Amino acid sequence: MSKGFTDDDDALLAELGVEVEVKKNVSRTPREERIIAGFEEILSFTEEHGRAPQHGEDRDIFERLYAVRLDRIRDIQNCRELVAPLDNQGLLANVPKTKAMETDDLDDDALLNALGIEVAALPITELKHVRSTAEKKAADEIANRDRCEDFATFKPLFEQVQKELASGLRETRPFEMKAEIEKGRFFIVSGQKAYVADKGETIITDQGRTDARLRVIFDNGTESSMLMRSLQRALNKDEAGRRITDPTAGPLFSDQTIDGDEASGTIYVLRSKSDHPLVAENRNLVHKIGVTNMSVEKRIAGAQLQPTFLMANVEIIATYELYNINRTKLENLIHRIFEPARLDVEIMDRFGRPVMPREWFLVPLLVINDAVEKIKDGTISNYTYDPQQAKLIHIR
Repeated sequence: MSKGFTDDDDALLAELGVEVEVKKNVSRTPREERIIAGFEEILSFTEEHGRAPQHGEDRDIFERLYAVRLDRIRDIQNCRELVAPLDNQGLLANVPKTKAMETDDLDDDALLNALGIEVAALPITELKHVRSTAEKKAADEIANRDRCEDFATFKPLFEQVQKELASGLRETRPFEMKAEIEKGRFFIVSGQKAYVADKGETIITDQGRTDARLRVIFDNGTESSMLMRSLQRALNKDEAGRRITDPTAGPLFSDQTIDGDEASGTIYVLRSKSDHPLVAENRNLVHKIGVTNMSVEKRIAGAQLQPTFLMANVEIIATYELYNINRTKLENLIHRIFEPARLDVEIMDRFGRPVMPREWFLVPLLVINDAVEKIKDGTISNYTYDPQQAKLIHIR
């Protein structure tokens, strides 16, 4: 709180040759003070966003309130005259004078009612609990859930997503647009992972906007049949709302170069010549799958001295060239797919210490080829490996 000058201060300033401005006390009615304060909020908004507040159901509640308030100030002549000296942003320019001051028109409750918004018993600066009808409906649809009777079908998906988030195959990022809400997508809303298991036919709302009915499964075993726009509003309102990205190794996977591409590495598939009983009994199925940025021949040099190669020589079975791709993410993706068939074997290194190599799998070469093809066409995130059937199975 600033302090005014005392008489002694004025005298001192006068001795210094500083002219003391004598301010006039302007008496305002409470109503006029409220109008001025409301317009100052509009000015602050305009300065912050570089534009005047605008109407629209998808706009923030305060922006919608400011837009209505600005319209009313422009329409009422006495209001325009009252705030005109403050209008350093030209918000009142070229607005026709259509009304004279009549009633207590700029009451915030009245403005909120005009917006179709329920009025809480709070001043306008404490509107955080005031919600539009649409926002209330969205919150209700998120909160009103039923028990998911077939959650056992979806539980592995949530577990897999969590593993992929931990490994970096998936990431979370702020939710941006309605177009992101599609069948098979994952989100984080109200602190829970949400999976869009189904999306109905697109409909047109009374406002002429597109919408669709969703079946959304939550990681706590519940589900909700909600509209797409309800999920959109819930994600926009939730500061921690996130979209979980699809697992990806990079923008391009190809076995042929095109102009401008730079080789990023090679997927290699090896077969071990180890005499370990488990390996010897399943030699045609036991494969090491890795990714390297050097030649495979150089990578496997001295294999018989390295625990990662089972302390034995190896045979190169297949290679796949990579271009413009993240090698680490790709290797994690491949290992995630074949995790159910990871070889559980312990060997001794050169110093007699036990080691459990992590890149060997009991997988037929034909299935590895299939996985590579699905990585190329971008569908691999929909599959996992079933050791019982010895094939990739669709999980969505």
